[in-house]
Amino acid sequence: MPIRRTEWEGVSTDGPWLLTRNRVPGVSVYGESLPREGGTEYRRWDANRSKLAAYLRCGGRVWGFRGDASVLYLGAGSGTTASHVSDICREGTITAIEISTRAFRDLLRLAETRTNLVPVLGDATKPETYGGRLGVVDVLYQDVAQRDQAAIFLKNVEWVRPGGVGYLMVKARSEDTAGAPQRIFEAAKQELVKAGMKVLDLRTLAPYQLDHAALVVRKP
Repeated sequence: MPIRRTEWEGVSTDGPWLLTRNRVPGVSVYGESLPREGGTEYRRWDANRSKLAAYLRCGGRVWGFRGDASVLYLGAGSGTTASHVSDICREGTITAIEISTRAFRDLLRLAETRTNLVPVLGDATKPETYGGRLGVVDVLYQDVAQRDQAAIFLKNVEWVRPGGVGYLMVKARSEDTAGAPQRIFEAAKQELVKAGMKVLDLRTLAPYQLDHAALVVRKP
């Protein structure tokens, strides 16, 4: 099936798969295949391994990413999703915060060839420790597996420019192992609303990511 662009800047599809144009041709980050068309190499983006891809697969339409966007990425892990954001924001800068030293080593290796990816070993609950090197960003993306996820998000949203977009990937089981996921998602939404955020979308990510939702906001 031919590769075609989607409505989301920087994202293509060949029908069954989402794709991003590989910023480092010939290199696969997590074992994904590298289809080619017309001299351009792409990377297949697995929604079972990336909540941002799952958001799009589940019908998400709010897209704050663009070629020159600056992104603050909280909880970057080993860089699976961050590498696709690196493909999308090719001329931008992705500041990737990760607290695990093991995952951070993977991020460092990834950044050796993805020069728009800036790994920072840090704690997302303490943005004062890394915020000074940031400047203002266009997008805040958070995927942190711990309690008080909305509160952590709000601590970091000060670095987002007015009109910028934030993506909070809410992990219900990290907030409450027994609570109803929908109530947890709604509580996170209300916390952001009370803080003045404009909610653009709230979307569960099943079947790709169980007990997860994407909460997308705009900073006034």
